[in-house]
Amino acid sequence: MNKRYATAIFAMVAAAMLPAFSATAATPNDGPQPNIVYILADDLGWKDVGFHGSDILTPNIDRLAATGARLEQFYAEPMCTPTRAALMTGRYPVRYGLQTAVIPSAGKYGLATDEWLLPQALREAGYETAIVGKWHLGHAKREYWPRGRGFDHQYGAMLGEIDYFTKEAHGTRDWFRDEQVARDEGYVTTLLGDEAVKRIVDRAPKKPLFLYLAFTAPHAPYQAPKEYLDKYGSIEDPARRAYAAMITAMDDQIGRVIETLQKQEMLDNTLIIFHSDNGGPRSAKLTGEVDTSGGSIPPDNGPYRDGKGSVYEGGTRVAALASWPGRIKSGTSIDQPIHVVDMYPTLASLAAASVAKQKPLDGVDVWPTISEGKPSPRREIVYNIEPTVAGIREGEWKLVWTTTLPTRVELFDLRSDPFEKNNVADQHPEKVAELKNRAEQLAREGVPPLVMGEITAAAFGALTASVALPEDEQR
Repeated sequence: MNKRYATAIFAMVAAAMLPAFSATAATPNDGPQPNIVYILADDLGWKDVGFHGSDILTPNIDRLAATGARLEQFYAEPMCTPTRAALMTGRYPVRYGLQTAVIPSAGKYGLATDEWLLPQALREAGYETAIVGKWHLGHAKREYWPRGRGFDHQYGAMLGEIDYFTKEAHGTRDWFRDEQVARDEGYVTTLLGDEAVKRIVDRAPKKPLFLYLAFTAPHAPYQAPKEYLDKYGSIEDPARRAYAAMITAMDDQIGRVIETLQKQEMLDNTLIIFHSDNGGPRSAKLTGEVDTSGGSIPPDNGPYRDGKGSVYEGGTRVAALASWPGRIKSGTSIDQPIHVVDMYPTLASLAAASVAKQKPLDGVDVWPTISEGKPSPRREIVYNIEPTVAGIREGEWKLVWTTTLPTRVELFDLRSDPFEKNNVADQHPEKVAELKNRAEQLAREGVPPLVMGEITAAAFGALTASVALPEDEQR
């Protein structure tokens, strides 16, 4: 019996025994189930952390990187909703129609309810589960909301973008506690830190904790309290100053979480994951629904090409780390490909949670890569598959295929050209054909983007609701 098959059998047996032994269930690492604190930043630039050389102050994030592993080839999806869906399902968003854009404020669709999500698997394995922060996987119907998707506790925003002080989107308050409107006052990032600390302190003492801490920072609008803005008085550009202040404010709350875990004597048995949901935006068209076209776009993706919304490295290779004292070697740098879909099977395995109820996973267990630096079992990276563009990588070969007219085909050798400067498609037609075929296969297996149906319906309604004549224009 090979090791991987034995591990899978062990996980299923352990999961079956959990109702009687949930507090002391063994994991594939022959220890108690770990607490899992999963921290997601929103629209964070790859370079905008101290451990990547930024002048933005992130001492707590840097400490996690120094005491754990920097994941230098960690890939998310190009935008927010697809990444969150990939994390929750362990499956590529093209499988269920969330591959394109984000769910807009008036969007009526959400993450398919026949997907068995990560928090559902963990809760079934005996975990207490909590989401603190941004959901953005469906808000128009209660069936899409977090409490029905495996979370025992919920606090924060359902939409993708809110004002950091009023907590409103388009004049509607978007701030909930256990799915009831909450009237808490204060700065969003600080409130999320308060709630994360509360969830750790008030947890069920005999259960492991899964805390999904999904900050809205540093997504636009670029807003921060005065005390944080004052830290960056030397930055003349107001957007960059506010953006930097937002990141430091987030870092402070991460520091409070680490301190609380330590005080609660949980830190030694807690795996902490941190990464951004996509690369930082490089265009005002991709910062969100708030108009940012009047100023600069502050995120910095370092040497990587483009940013949020693109399948180039700047849109998908994100700042990421994993920390677990004694289980992940301090100060390591893991330069192996890992995709966000891999987090589902990896965490489920560590938690002795069954994945049998979920549809076939695209993710693979990368724990040996993270914890020991072993070669990643992942050979393929699917950046995204959309009607207009496909990004797919096999080994070090990466295809970017723009399918709208005029079509464009780009092939990059990431081993020698990680910054995607040299298109070598003409020199390797067989590799281009191979990767195109794989993209076509994934597209055929998937479903059309749900957002396109709503856009088409809305546009058709607007275009057929009246008659446009010259006198209308004059009026």
